Amino acid sequence: MTEPIFFRRSGGMTVGEIAALADATLSDPALAERRITNVAPLDRAGPRDLTFFENLTYAEGLKSTHAGACLISERFASDAPPGLLLLIAKEPYRGFVAAVRKLYPDAMRPSSLFEADGITPGASIHPKARLEDDVTVEPGALIGPRAEIGAGSVIGAGAVIGAEVRIGRDCSIGAHCSIMHTLIGDRVILHPGCRIGQDGFGYLMSPRGHQKVPQVGRVIIQNDVEIGAGTAIDRGAIRDTVIGEGTKIDNLVQIGHNVSIGRHCVIVSHVALAGSVTLEDFVAIGGCTTINNHVTVGEGSQIAGFSAVNVDIPPGGRFGGIPARPARQWLREIAALERLVRRDGKKNKAEGESGRS
Repeated sequence: MTEPIFFRRSGGMTVGEIAALADATLSDPALAERRITNVAPLDRAGPRDLTFFENLTYAEGLKSTHAGACLISERFASDAPPGLLLLIAKEPYRGFVAAVRKLYPDAMRPSSLFEADGITPGASIHPKARLEDDVTVEPGALIGPRAEIGAGSVIGAGAVIGAEVRIGRDCSIGAHCSIMHTLIGDRVILHPGCRIGQDGFGYLMSPRGHQKVPQVGRVIIQNDVEIGAGTAIDRGAIRDTVIGEGTKIDNLVQIGHNVSIGRHCVIVSHVALAGSVTLEDFVAIGGCTTINNHVTVGEGSQIAGFSAVNVDIPPGGRFGGIPARPARQWLREIAALERLVRRDGKKNKAEGESGRS
């Protein structure tokens, strides 16, 4: 990241200011006025860059870094080369993130790709739509009748906002998103290509053919949610699909109809939640995991990536595997299987040698 041309930097910070922000102690307080203007990984950092170290995998990079300052834990401080200015913190990476947020404030929220303010030529806004002041609508965007959009929100190029949709204040709706039958709170970020509020997948199956079940619910997205590119969230069938406050959803996630997601959940890419799944607050789900319909995942639970969940998970549960089961049991089973394979391998080898003799 030697030339971050896509994001404007602030004027920089002194090392002393970074130490205060990160609750860190300087290895050399006399250098507290050293100015830092950028961030970089250990192997690419220069004299004006801040970096961090908290993983021994990058020990060689620490030894050779030319960074102006390095956030590091006390545990690893003795491994740093002489002359490297250290900011010793309990949580180096958390401090690093705090500094990056200050150095690159524009990176916190997507801005107008067209660098536009207000309504641009080429945007199509129905006369019955209502937009508060300071809304930006980029070329090619379409806003339907009776839609309402709050102040400070940006509607990206080619986005489609359906009739009656409500979008709160300071939201960012990425290019080519489509939103229908949805109510969105404040400070919500939808990255490009999201599909929100389309029909859920509901059919009454029969030997004579499959009859479509009307999907008459909505999608409710609460404040401070962020949803990655290409994610699809179906509206409810007879109740709402709900995404709780502060939840963060990665790219390419499928969320079926009637799903209820609690507050501050984290869902990694390629997760698929079938209809009527319930996630309570602070659930974390690893990538490529599937959860069967009507399953409830309890508050604070964690599910390993590449799992398949078809049973309820209690609060605080740690589950993984196919089918998913308590993590300790899953790991014991894997270890037992490995021992069995090794034992059988030795037995077959011995029998082979005996046969040749």
